[in-house]
Amino acid sequence: MNNPQKYQKGWKWNTLQSEEDRKQWLTPALETYSFLYRWKEQDKKDFLDLGCGIGRHALLFGKQGFNVSVSDIMPEAVNQTKTLLESENIPCSGRVEDMEHMSFADNSFDCILSWQVINHNDTKGVKQTISEIHRILKPDGEVALTIPSKKTWGFRQDWPVVDENTKLNMANPVENNVPHFYTDYDLIKELFKDFELLKVDEVCQCKQFESGRENLDSYKFIILARK
Repeated sequence: MNNPQKYQKGWKWNTLQSEEDRKQWLTPALETYSFLYRWKEQDKKDFLDLGCGIGRHALLFGKQGFNVSVSDIMPEAVNQTKTLLESENIPCSGRVEDMEHMSFADNSFDCILSWQVINHNDTKGVKQTISEIHRILKPDGEVALTIPSKKTWGFRQDWPVVDENTKLNMANPVENNVPHFYTDYDLIKELFKDFELLKVDEVCQCKQFESGRENLDSYKFIILARK
């Protein structure tokens, strides 16, 4: 029997050449500061940056005294993140991981951050990743993550369709042919049925272009859930 098509793909981080591009991906997302301070107040220690990119959030949490672990499907991402944290004398455990089948033990982490990551898969893969997050979280552990909304511009594009929630992004070299999963609130409730949903916010990043071009507003859900 042939193996089923596997759609999970990582970003091509080595294609980031300009300082402007690197600066963007080394700047923590503003919303992540609220989770940082929430988890500090809760005295959470063991932190995983799931899909670490080139290290912006691992560095942020490491500077605040969290025990940082990172994982990413792309070796260059893990290597660049570990190098960044080592330059700041911050201990960091890094693994090249398939987020659908992680090697971390059950109940390993107090808190997990996964920013613009788990949606780079098809519906089946997203469901499996959320199951893995539940497995590796400690009891009462929390996860904060993002998933694009079906309101966002990408879901309206005439891109190759993977399933009813997923298309292959054809917009730029970094994400070329990378799957993008999109959701709505009802699907979120189904995906996180084994969690307590603490907060679900749908937010918009509005982008303005010259007259005549499509409005590329990008909507995403920011989700905070507890095991």
